[in-house]
Amino acid sequence: MANASTSARTTKVRKSALSAAPAKASRARVKPVNGAGHGQIATRQRILHVATKEFSAKGYDGARVDDIMRIAQVSKNLIYHYFGSKEGLFIAVLEAAYEGMHAYQTAWPLDVASPIDGVRKLVQSTFKYWHDSPEFIGLLNSENFHKGRHLRKSKLTKAGYSGLMANIGELLKQGERSGDFRRNVDPVELYISISALAYHFLSNRYTLAYLLDRKLSTEEDMKARTAHIEDLILSYLRYGAPNTAGRK
Repeated sequence: MANASTSARTTKVRKSALSAAPAKASRARVKPVNGAGHGQIATRQRILHVATKEFSAKGYDGARVDDIMRIAQVSKNLIYHYFGSKEGLFIAVLEAAYEGMHAYQTAWPLDVASPIDGVRKLVQSTFKYWHDSPEFIGLLNSENFHKGRHLRKSKLTKAGYSGLMANIGELLKQGERSGDFRRNVDPVELYISISALAYHFLSNRYTLAYLLDRKLSTEEDMKARTAHIEDLILSYLRYGAPNTAGRK
């Protein structure tokens, strides 16, 4: 078995800042467009902020450009000038939301004490992001209803996943080397499972709370759910691993 210093070296994961606050979908940084000045950037940001709330609450079909125009206090012509169409505006909203998510995800992980600790932090950061991003959940519900057809027209939304998958893949390899994790775990499948366990709970907690006679919205509920996801994921990763062989 490796000594403590060797274990610490082998379980290093790429340096980053997990403590960075998650970027809200509606407040993601907006880059200058075609040399736009600060006033134009601020106006575009305001439109995106309002549009995010409207699309999240009402879905793509239910949201109206007239309402966005009125709340943002801009003309319809200006919205079309910046985004071209309602669909173009929705795609820009999705891009800003994914930019915020990717900025948060690339802040994971810190150097961790062990692969097991790394997985716990991954679960915690994933759950926290979804918990703190209710508008993004609304946007994804709408986009999944449309079978992802707007995302397919964007070249920006997929870019941030490669770094995250590489980080998870490295963590899994470290777990294999230390004997803590089973071999050949697919990082994509693992991430989908972690994200789904958090996303489904948060997007359905109000109906589940009623149907199952649970609160599901208190701080204690959130902690219990996070701990439950950690246990499920780690039980899977440890099953058949050398360090857990023979354990009940």
